[in-house]
Amino acid sequence: MAVQSAQSVVVVGAGIGGLATAIRLAVAGCRVTMVEAGAAPGGKMRVTQTAAGPVDAGPTVLTMREVFDGLFAVAGERLDTHLRLIPQAVLARHFWSDGTRLDLTGTRDTDAAAIAAAMGPRAGAAYAAFHDHAGRLLAAFDGPMMQSAAPQMAELAAVALRQPSLWRALLPGTSLGSDLLWRLPDARLRQLFGRYSTYVGGTPGLSPAVLALIWRAEARGVWAVEGGMHRLAQALAALALRLGVDIRYDTRALVVQTDRGRISGVALGGASRDVVPARAVVFNGDPAALRAGLLGVGVAQALRPAATEPRSLSARVWTFAARAHGADLALHNLFFADSAADEFGPLDRGRVPQAPTIYLHAQDRAQGAAPDGPERFQLILNAPARAPGAAPETPEERDQCARTTFARLARFGLTFDPVPSSQALTTPGDFARLFPASRGALYGRSPHGLLASLHRPTARTAVPGLYLAGGGAHPGAGVPMAALSGKFAAQAVLRDLGSTGR
Repeated sequence: MAVQSAQSVVVVGAGIGGLATAIRLAVAGCRVTMVEAGAAPGGKMRVTQTAAGPVDAGPTVLTMREVFDGLFAVAGERLDTHLRLIPQAVLARHFWSDGTRLDLTGTRDTDAAAIAAAMGPRAGAAYAAFHDHAGRLLAAFDGPMMQSAAPQMAELAAVALRQPSLWRALLPGTSLGSDLLWRLPDARLRQLFGRYSTYVGGTPGLSPAVLALIWRAEARGVWAVEGGMHRLAQALAALALRLGVDIRYDTRALVVQTDRGRISGVALGGASRDVVPARAVVFNGDPAALRAGLLGVGVAQALRPAATEPRSLSARVWTFAARAHGADLALHNLFFADSAADEFGPLDRGRVPQAPTIYLHAQDRAQGAAPDGPERFQLILNAPARAPGAAPETPEERDQCARTTFARLARFGLTFDPVPSSQALTTPGDFARLFPASRGALYGRSPHGLLASLHRPTARTAVPGLYLAGGGAHPGAGVPMAALSGKFAAQAVLRDLGSTGR
């Protein structure tokens, strides 16, 4: 949909959702100004510097590549012209302290055979049935939920009524954890698939059972981006520039201005103190920043409290370069806690687990072999978001995290030379400072509760001309989801500006 004349739109934030919005609006003929407080695009798709080069410090898994193929196609270009995506034969390698090791490929029968060999034929058969169940969930809810700009409860209920086999996953009080307990006889399998709730910032005991569909979205394919995930953000920013988007880095949006209750522009920080007039503003940040008044009192009531509370999980994230010794690593690896209760019990109470599961991204192993010399790693350990007014983490707490993390990996036979210092650690408190008003929550609103996804804010807000994009908006957390939110935001802007122009 093209607006009748060029309209001025400001996109605040150059994360994946903001970039996707800006590209679509520019293609439609809008004059787009993008302001980004940081020095580079990507938002949470950030990097830190190591002796082996920049290492991804944010998202590491690229799924649903068709979303990005479609985004480049909107601009008349091909993704493969700008990025090399490397398909992964092994989606993830899983390690348990009892010596079990399991590779998953996303292929039903191959994975069922591998599970049967590692955990017994009963576990293999149960997995096959679960794989089919997750596929039915994805087929049923992809359209009315993830691909819909504004999901409606009536439509979702109608889908369920037509497919009684889905009812159990939608019953009030049925969590992902309790559903897996019913479907999977082996505790290790329940631990593995229960972790998919953490992909959107929840725990299995409190998240809805429908989140099992995440497995099938991942099973469609996992890709590595040559050069690191941040290259995706760089490629999208370059595309936006070619389309005429005015991107201003190191520029903070101070106030989203309104005139008679409607968006009128954005006041910027820096020496110039510019005010960019705008018919529409798309906010690509944590929606909680709006409610906190960080963008001005005129937009502080744009969202209901339930749109941003309660908060999702945060994480403790290590990024470093070292030589690895011991365990045979894939690109994506999971070293599980001795039991799910050891990890999720404390998290459900808002506490840091003392014996957590550790996710390890071996960035330089996208094509299989380990590089000569030091290689780049990211470790992710789930942690609660910061409580309001919580004191910063102490040096002793950071050092304790280092001891716990690397002693835990050593139990699996994995050691690093050198062992990174606590300076390589990003904590929930650090994330809270990086992303204002987030309290360190990396996924926006919590996914806990059957109807949590319907409380997540959609693209339109209560302030005419103000829109949302990013992982804190519908359809939620994850790289492809953020890109889809940009699609929905752009559609809403174009419809509203088009109707105003006419």
